[in-house]
Amino acid sequence: MREAQKMMKDPAFQERMKSVTDNPAFKTSMESTQEMMKDPEKVKELEESMKKRVEEGNKELEEFKKKSAELEEEEQRAKKELKPKNKQMKKKSSSKKKGKKKGKK
Repeated sequence: MREAQKMMKDPAFQERMKSVTDNPAFKTSMESTQEMMKDPEKVKELEESMKKRVEEGNKELEEFKKKSAELEEEEQRAKKELKPKNKQMKKKSSSKKKGKKKGKK
């Protein structure tokens, strides 16, 4: 709350809000919203629409969380499969021998 109060007292914020509220499109929008709010049936319709959208958003969020968790598990399994095991790994030796020169007599 303190941060909000501090922000609202800021002259730059006050100037931005004044420019927004003086905008004719904003004024028209606010007037139409106020008219809609006077009609109880319209308010009920808007509330139901909002509730439906929130439920859809929550459902999408849950699906995303589930998919994200599945991908993380899959990534962990892939990391474990690719992780080399030191005991079973042998050093690869080169077929070329270093240090010996051929053809020197």
